[in-house]
Formats: sequence, structure tokens, C-alpha cells
Amino acid sequence: MPTNLPDVVLWSIPAFVLLTVLEMALHHVHPDEDAAGYEAKDAATSITMGLGSLVFDLLWKLPIVAVYTAVYELTPLRVPVLWWTVLLMLLAQDFFYYWSHRGHHVIRILWACHVVHHSSRKFNLSTALRQPWTSLTSWPFYLPLIALGVHPAALAFCSSANLVYQFWVHTERIDKLPRPFEYVLNTPSHHRVHHASQGGYLDRNFGGILIVWDRWFGSFAAETERPVFGLTKNIDTFNPLRVATHEYAAIARDVRAAGSWGERAGRVFRGPGWQPAGAANAAPAAPAAPAAPPAPVRERTG
Repeated sequence: MPTNLPDVVLWSIPAFVLLTVLEMALHHVHPDEDAAGYEAKDAATSITMGLGSLVFDLLWKLPIVAVYTAVYELTPLRVPVLWWTVLLMLLAQDFFYYWSHRGHHVIRILWACHVVHHSSRKFNLSTALRQPWTSLTSWPFYLPLIALGVHPAALAFCSSANLVYQFWVHTERIDKLPRPFEYVLNTPSHHRVHHASQGGYLDRNFGGILIVWDRWFGSFAAETERPVFGLTKNIDTFNPLRVATHEYAAIARDVRAAGSWGERAGRVFRGPGWQPAGAANAAPAAPAAPAAPPAPVRERTG
């Protein structure tokens, strides 16, 4: 029973605060006119969302731990908690995080949770703290690890380490790193692409610690043009409750207005911005457009 594994997120909170304050000061002393920078209301909303997520995560952990514990007790497999197995568990958790993250971009009901993290038009260390309050949607992606004998506490440690790693990649103050790091690791350059709203950057660079998953599974895009941060349809609010729930409300409106059960299912389980075939055919023809970007533009509502 791995009871001595630390809560990495809680131990890291002082560092999060210190580094965020230092970045704010740096933007004030040495402003970058091309950077999105900081805005007081936006940063306050991000910090509020982060604090709220700590509270709500405690609630969601109760049923998740119950399910994980049941699966762990049923499986005959056991992975011991040693230094080298922890490294392997971190690698495996990062692999499943990639698929969880990708799923939260392409399935609308999952996107309704994850959209919170993308709702800021700024990109700085406070943006890393803008976390959802409905994070009950990620646990099924990690069930294979529990079934393979990874203790739930060990999985929690790996997930926390992955989250803490991603804090530093939310910045415009760090340019591209040397090529070997950029090839293997998730870096600020790669994550700026992930948070951008341009068509060629949408749904790219899902990796948590490693970017190699994106290279191997066809979702990688290098940073070329300066990213425009936020959603394709921004929500124009700093109200934390609206930030946390706006996409769920949009889904509810679309489901109520749907004309068939097939459309209702599509509004929930297809991608953000999905439209039924009839609606697409009824839309007026668009003028001729230039060549398509590297990735399809998929409109996300906010």
C-alpha cells in the first residue's frame, strides 16, 4: 500500500504562486508588445477556477476512488512501487493522459469540462491554474492502469506529477528550447499551439509531459505563426460559474432544439461545433476559400 507518496499539487502551490507573481512583474518591467500578457480580471478568474477545482476535485474523488479500489481488488495483478516502476507508471500515465486529453477535445460532453482551460484569451502561468470544476470525466481513461495492477494512490501521484509539469509550459516568456527537448518534451512552444484558436493549430499537441505521442499519432503541429489564444467563439465573461458551466448550458439548449434523437446524440457525443447534415445543407453556400490549413477548422462554441 503506497501511503508515503506525496501530494505533488499541494506541495507545488507556493511555487505556482511565486512564479506567477514573478511573471506578472516581468511583464510589467519588460513588456512584450506581441505577447498576450496579463489582465487583472482574467488572472483573477483563472486563480478562482484553480482554487475551486481543488474543492470540487475532493468531491469527485469519492466515487472515482471507490471504482478504482473495486477494480484494483478484483485484478490479480500488482505493480510494486519502486523507483523504476514509478518511472514506468509515469510513462504509462502520460500515454493515457494523451488519449484522455484528445478525447476531451473531440467529444463535446467531454469538451464541456475541458473548455474551461481554453477559455482565456491570455496565455501565462495563471492560465495553467484555470482548471475545470467538473473533472469527473477523465477517470475511465485510466482504468486500464488500475486493471494492470497500478495502485490508485500511485496513479494519483503520477497524475499530480503530470499536472505540475504542465504548469511551466503556459508562458510566452520562453521561446523554443534546443531541438532535442522540443522533439521529446511538451514545451511552451508546443503548448502555445495547443491553446491557439487558428484552424491549423486546433486539436494539436495533446501531450502532457511528452510530445512524442503527438508525433506518433498524427496530432503534432509546430509553432510557426504567432498563436491567437482563446476559443473560436469566446465567452466574454469573467464570472467563474459561467466559465465552469457555459458549454453544458449550450449543450442543453442544442438538445432542446434538436429535431430527432439522432441529432440529440450528436449534440452531446460528436465534436464541438458539429451540425446535422440537414443543417449543413440548409446553410448558404460560402464563397470560394483558399487552400485548407493543415488541420480542419472545427468551430467550438462557448
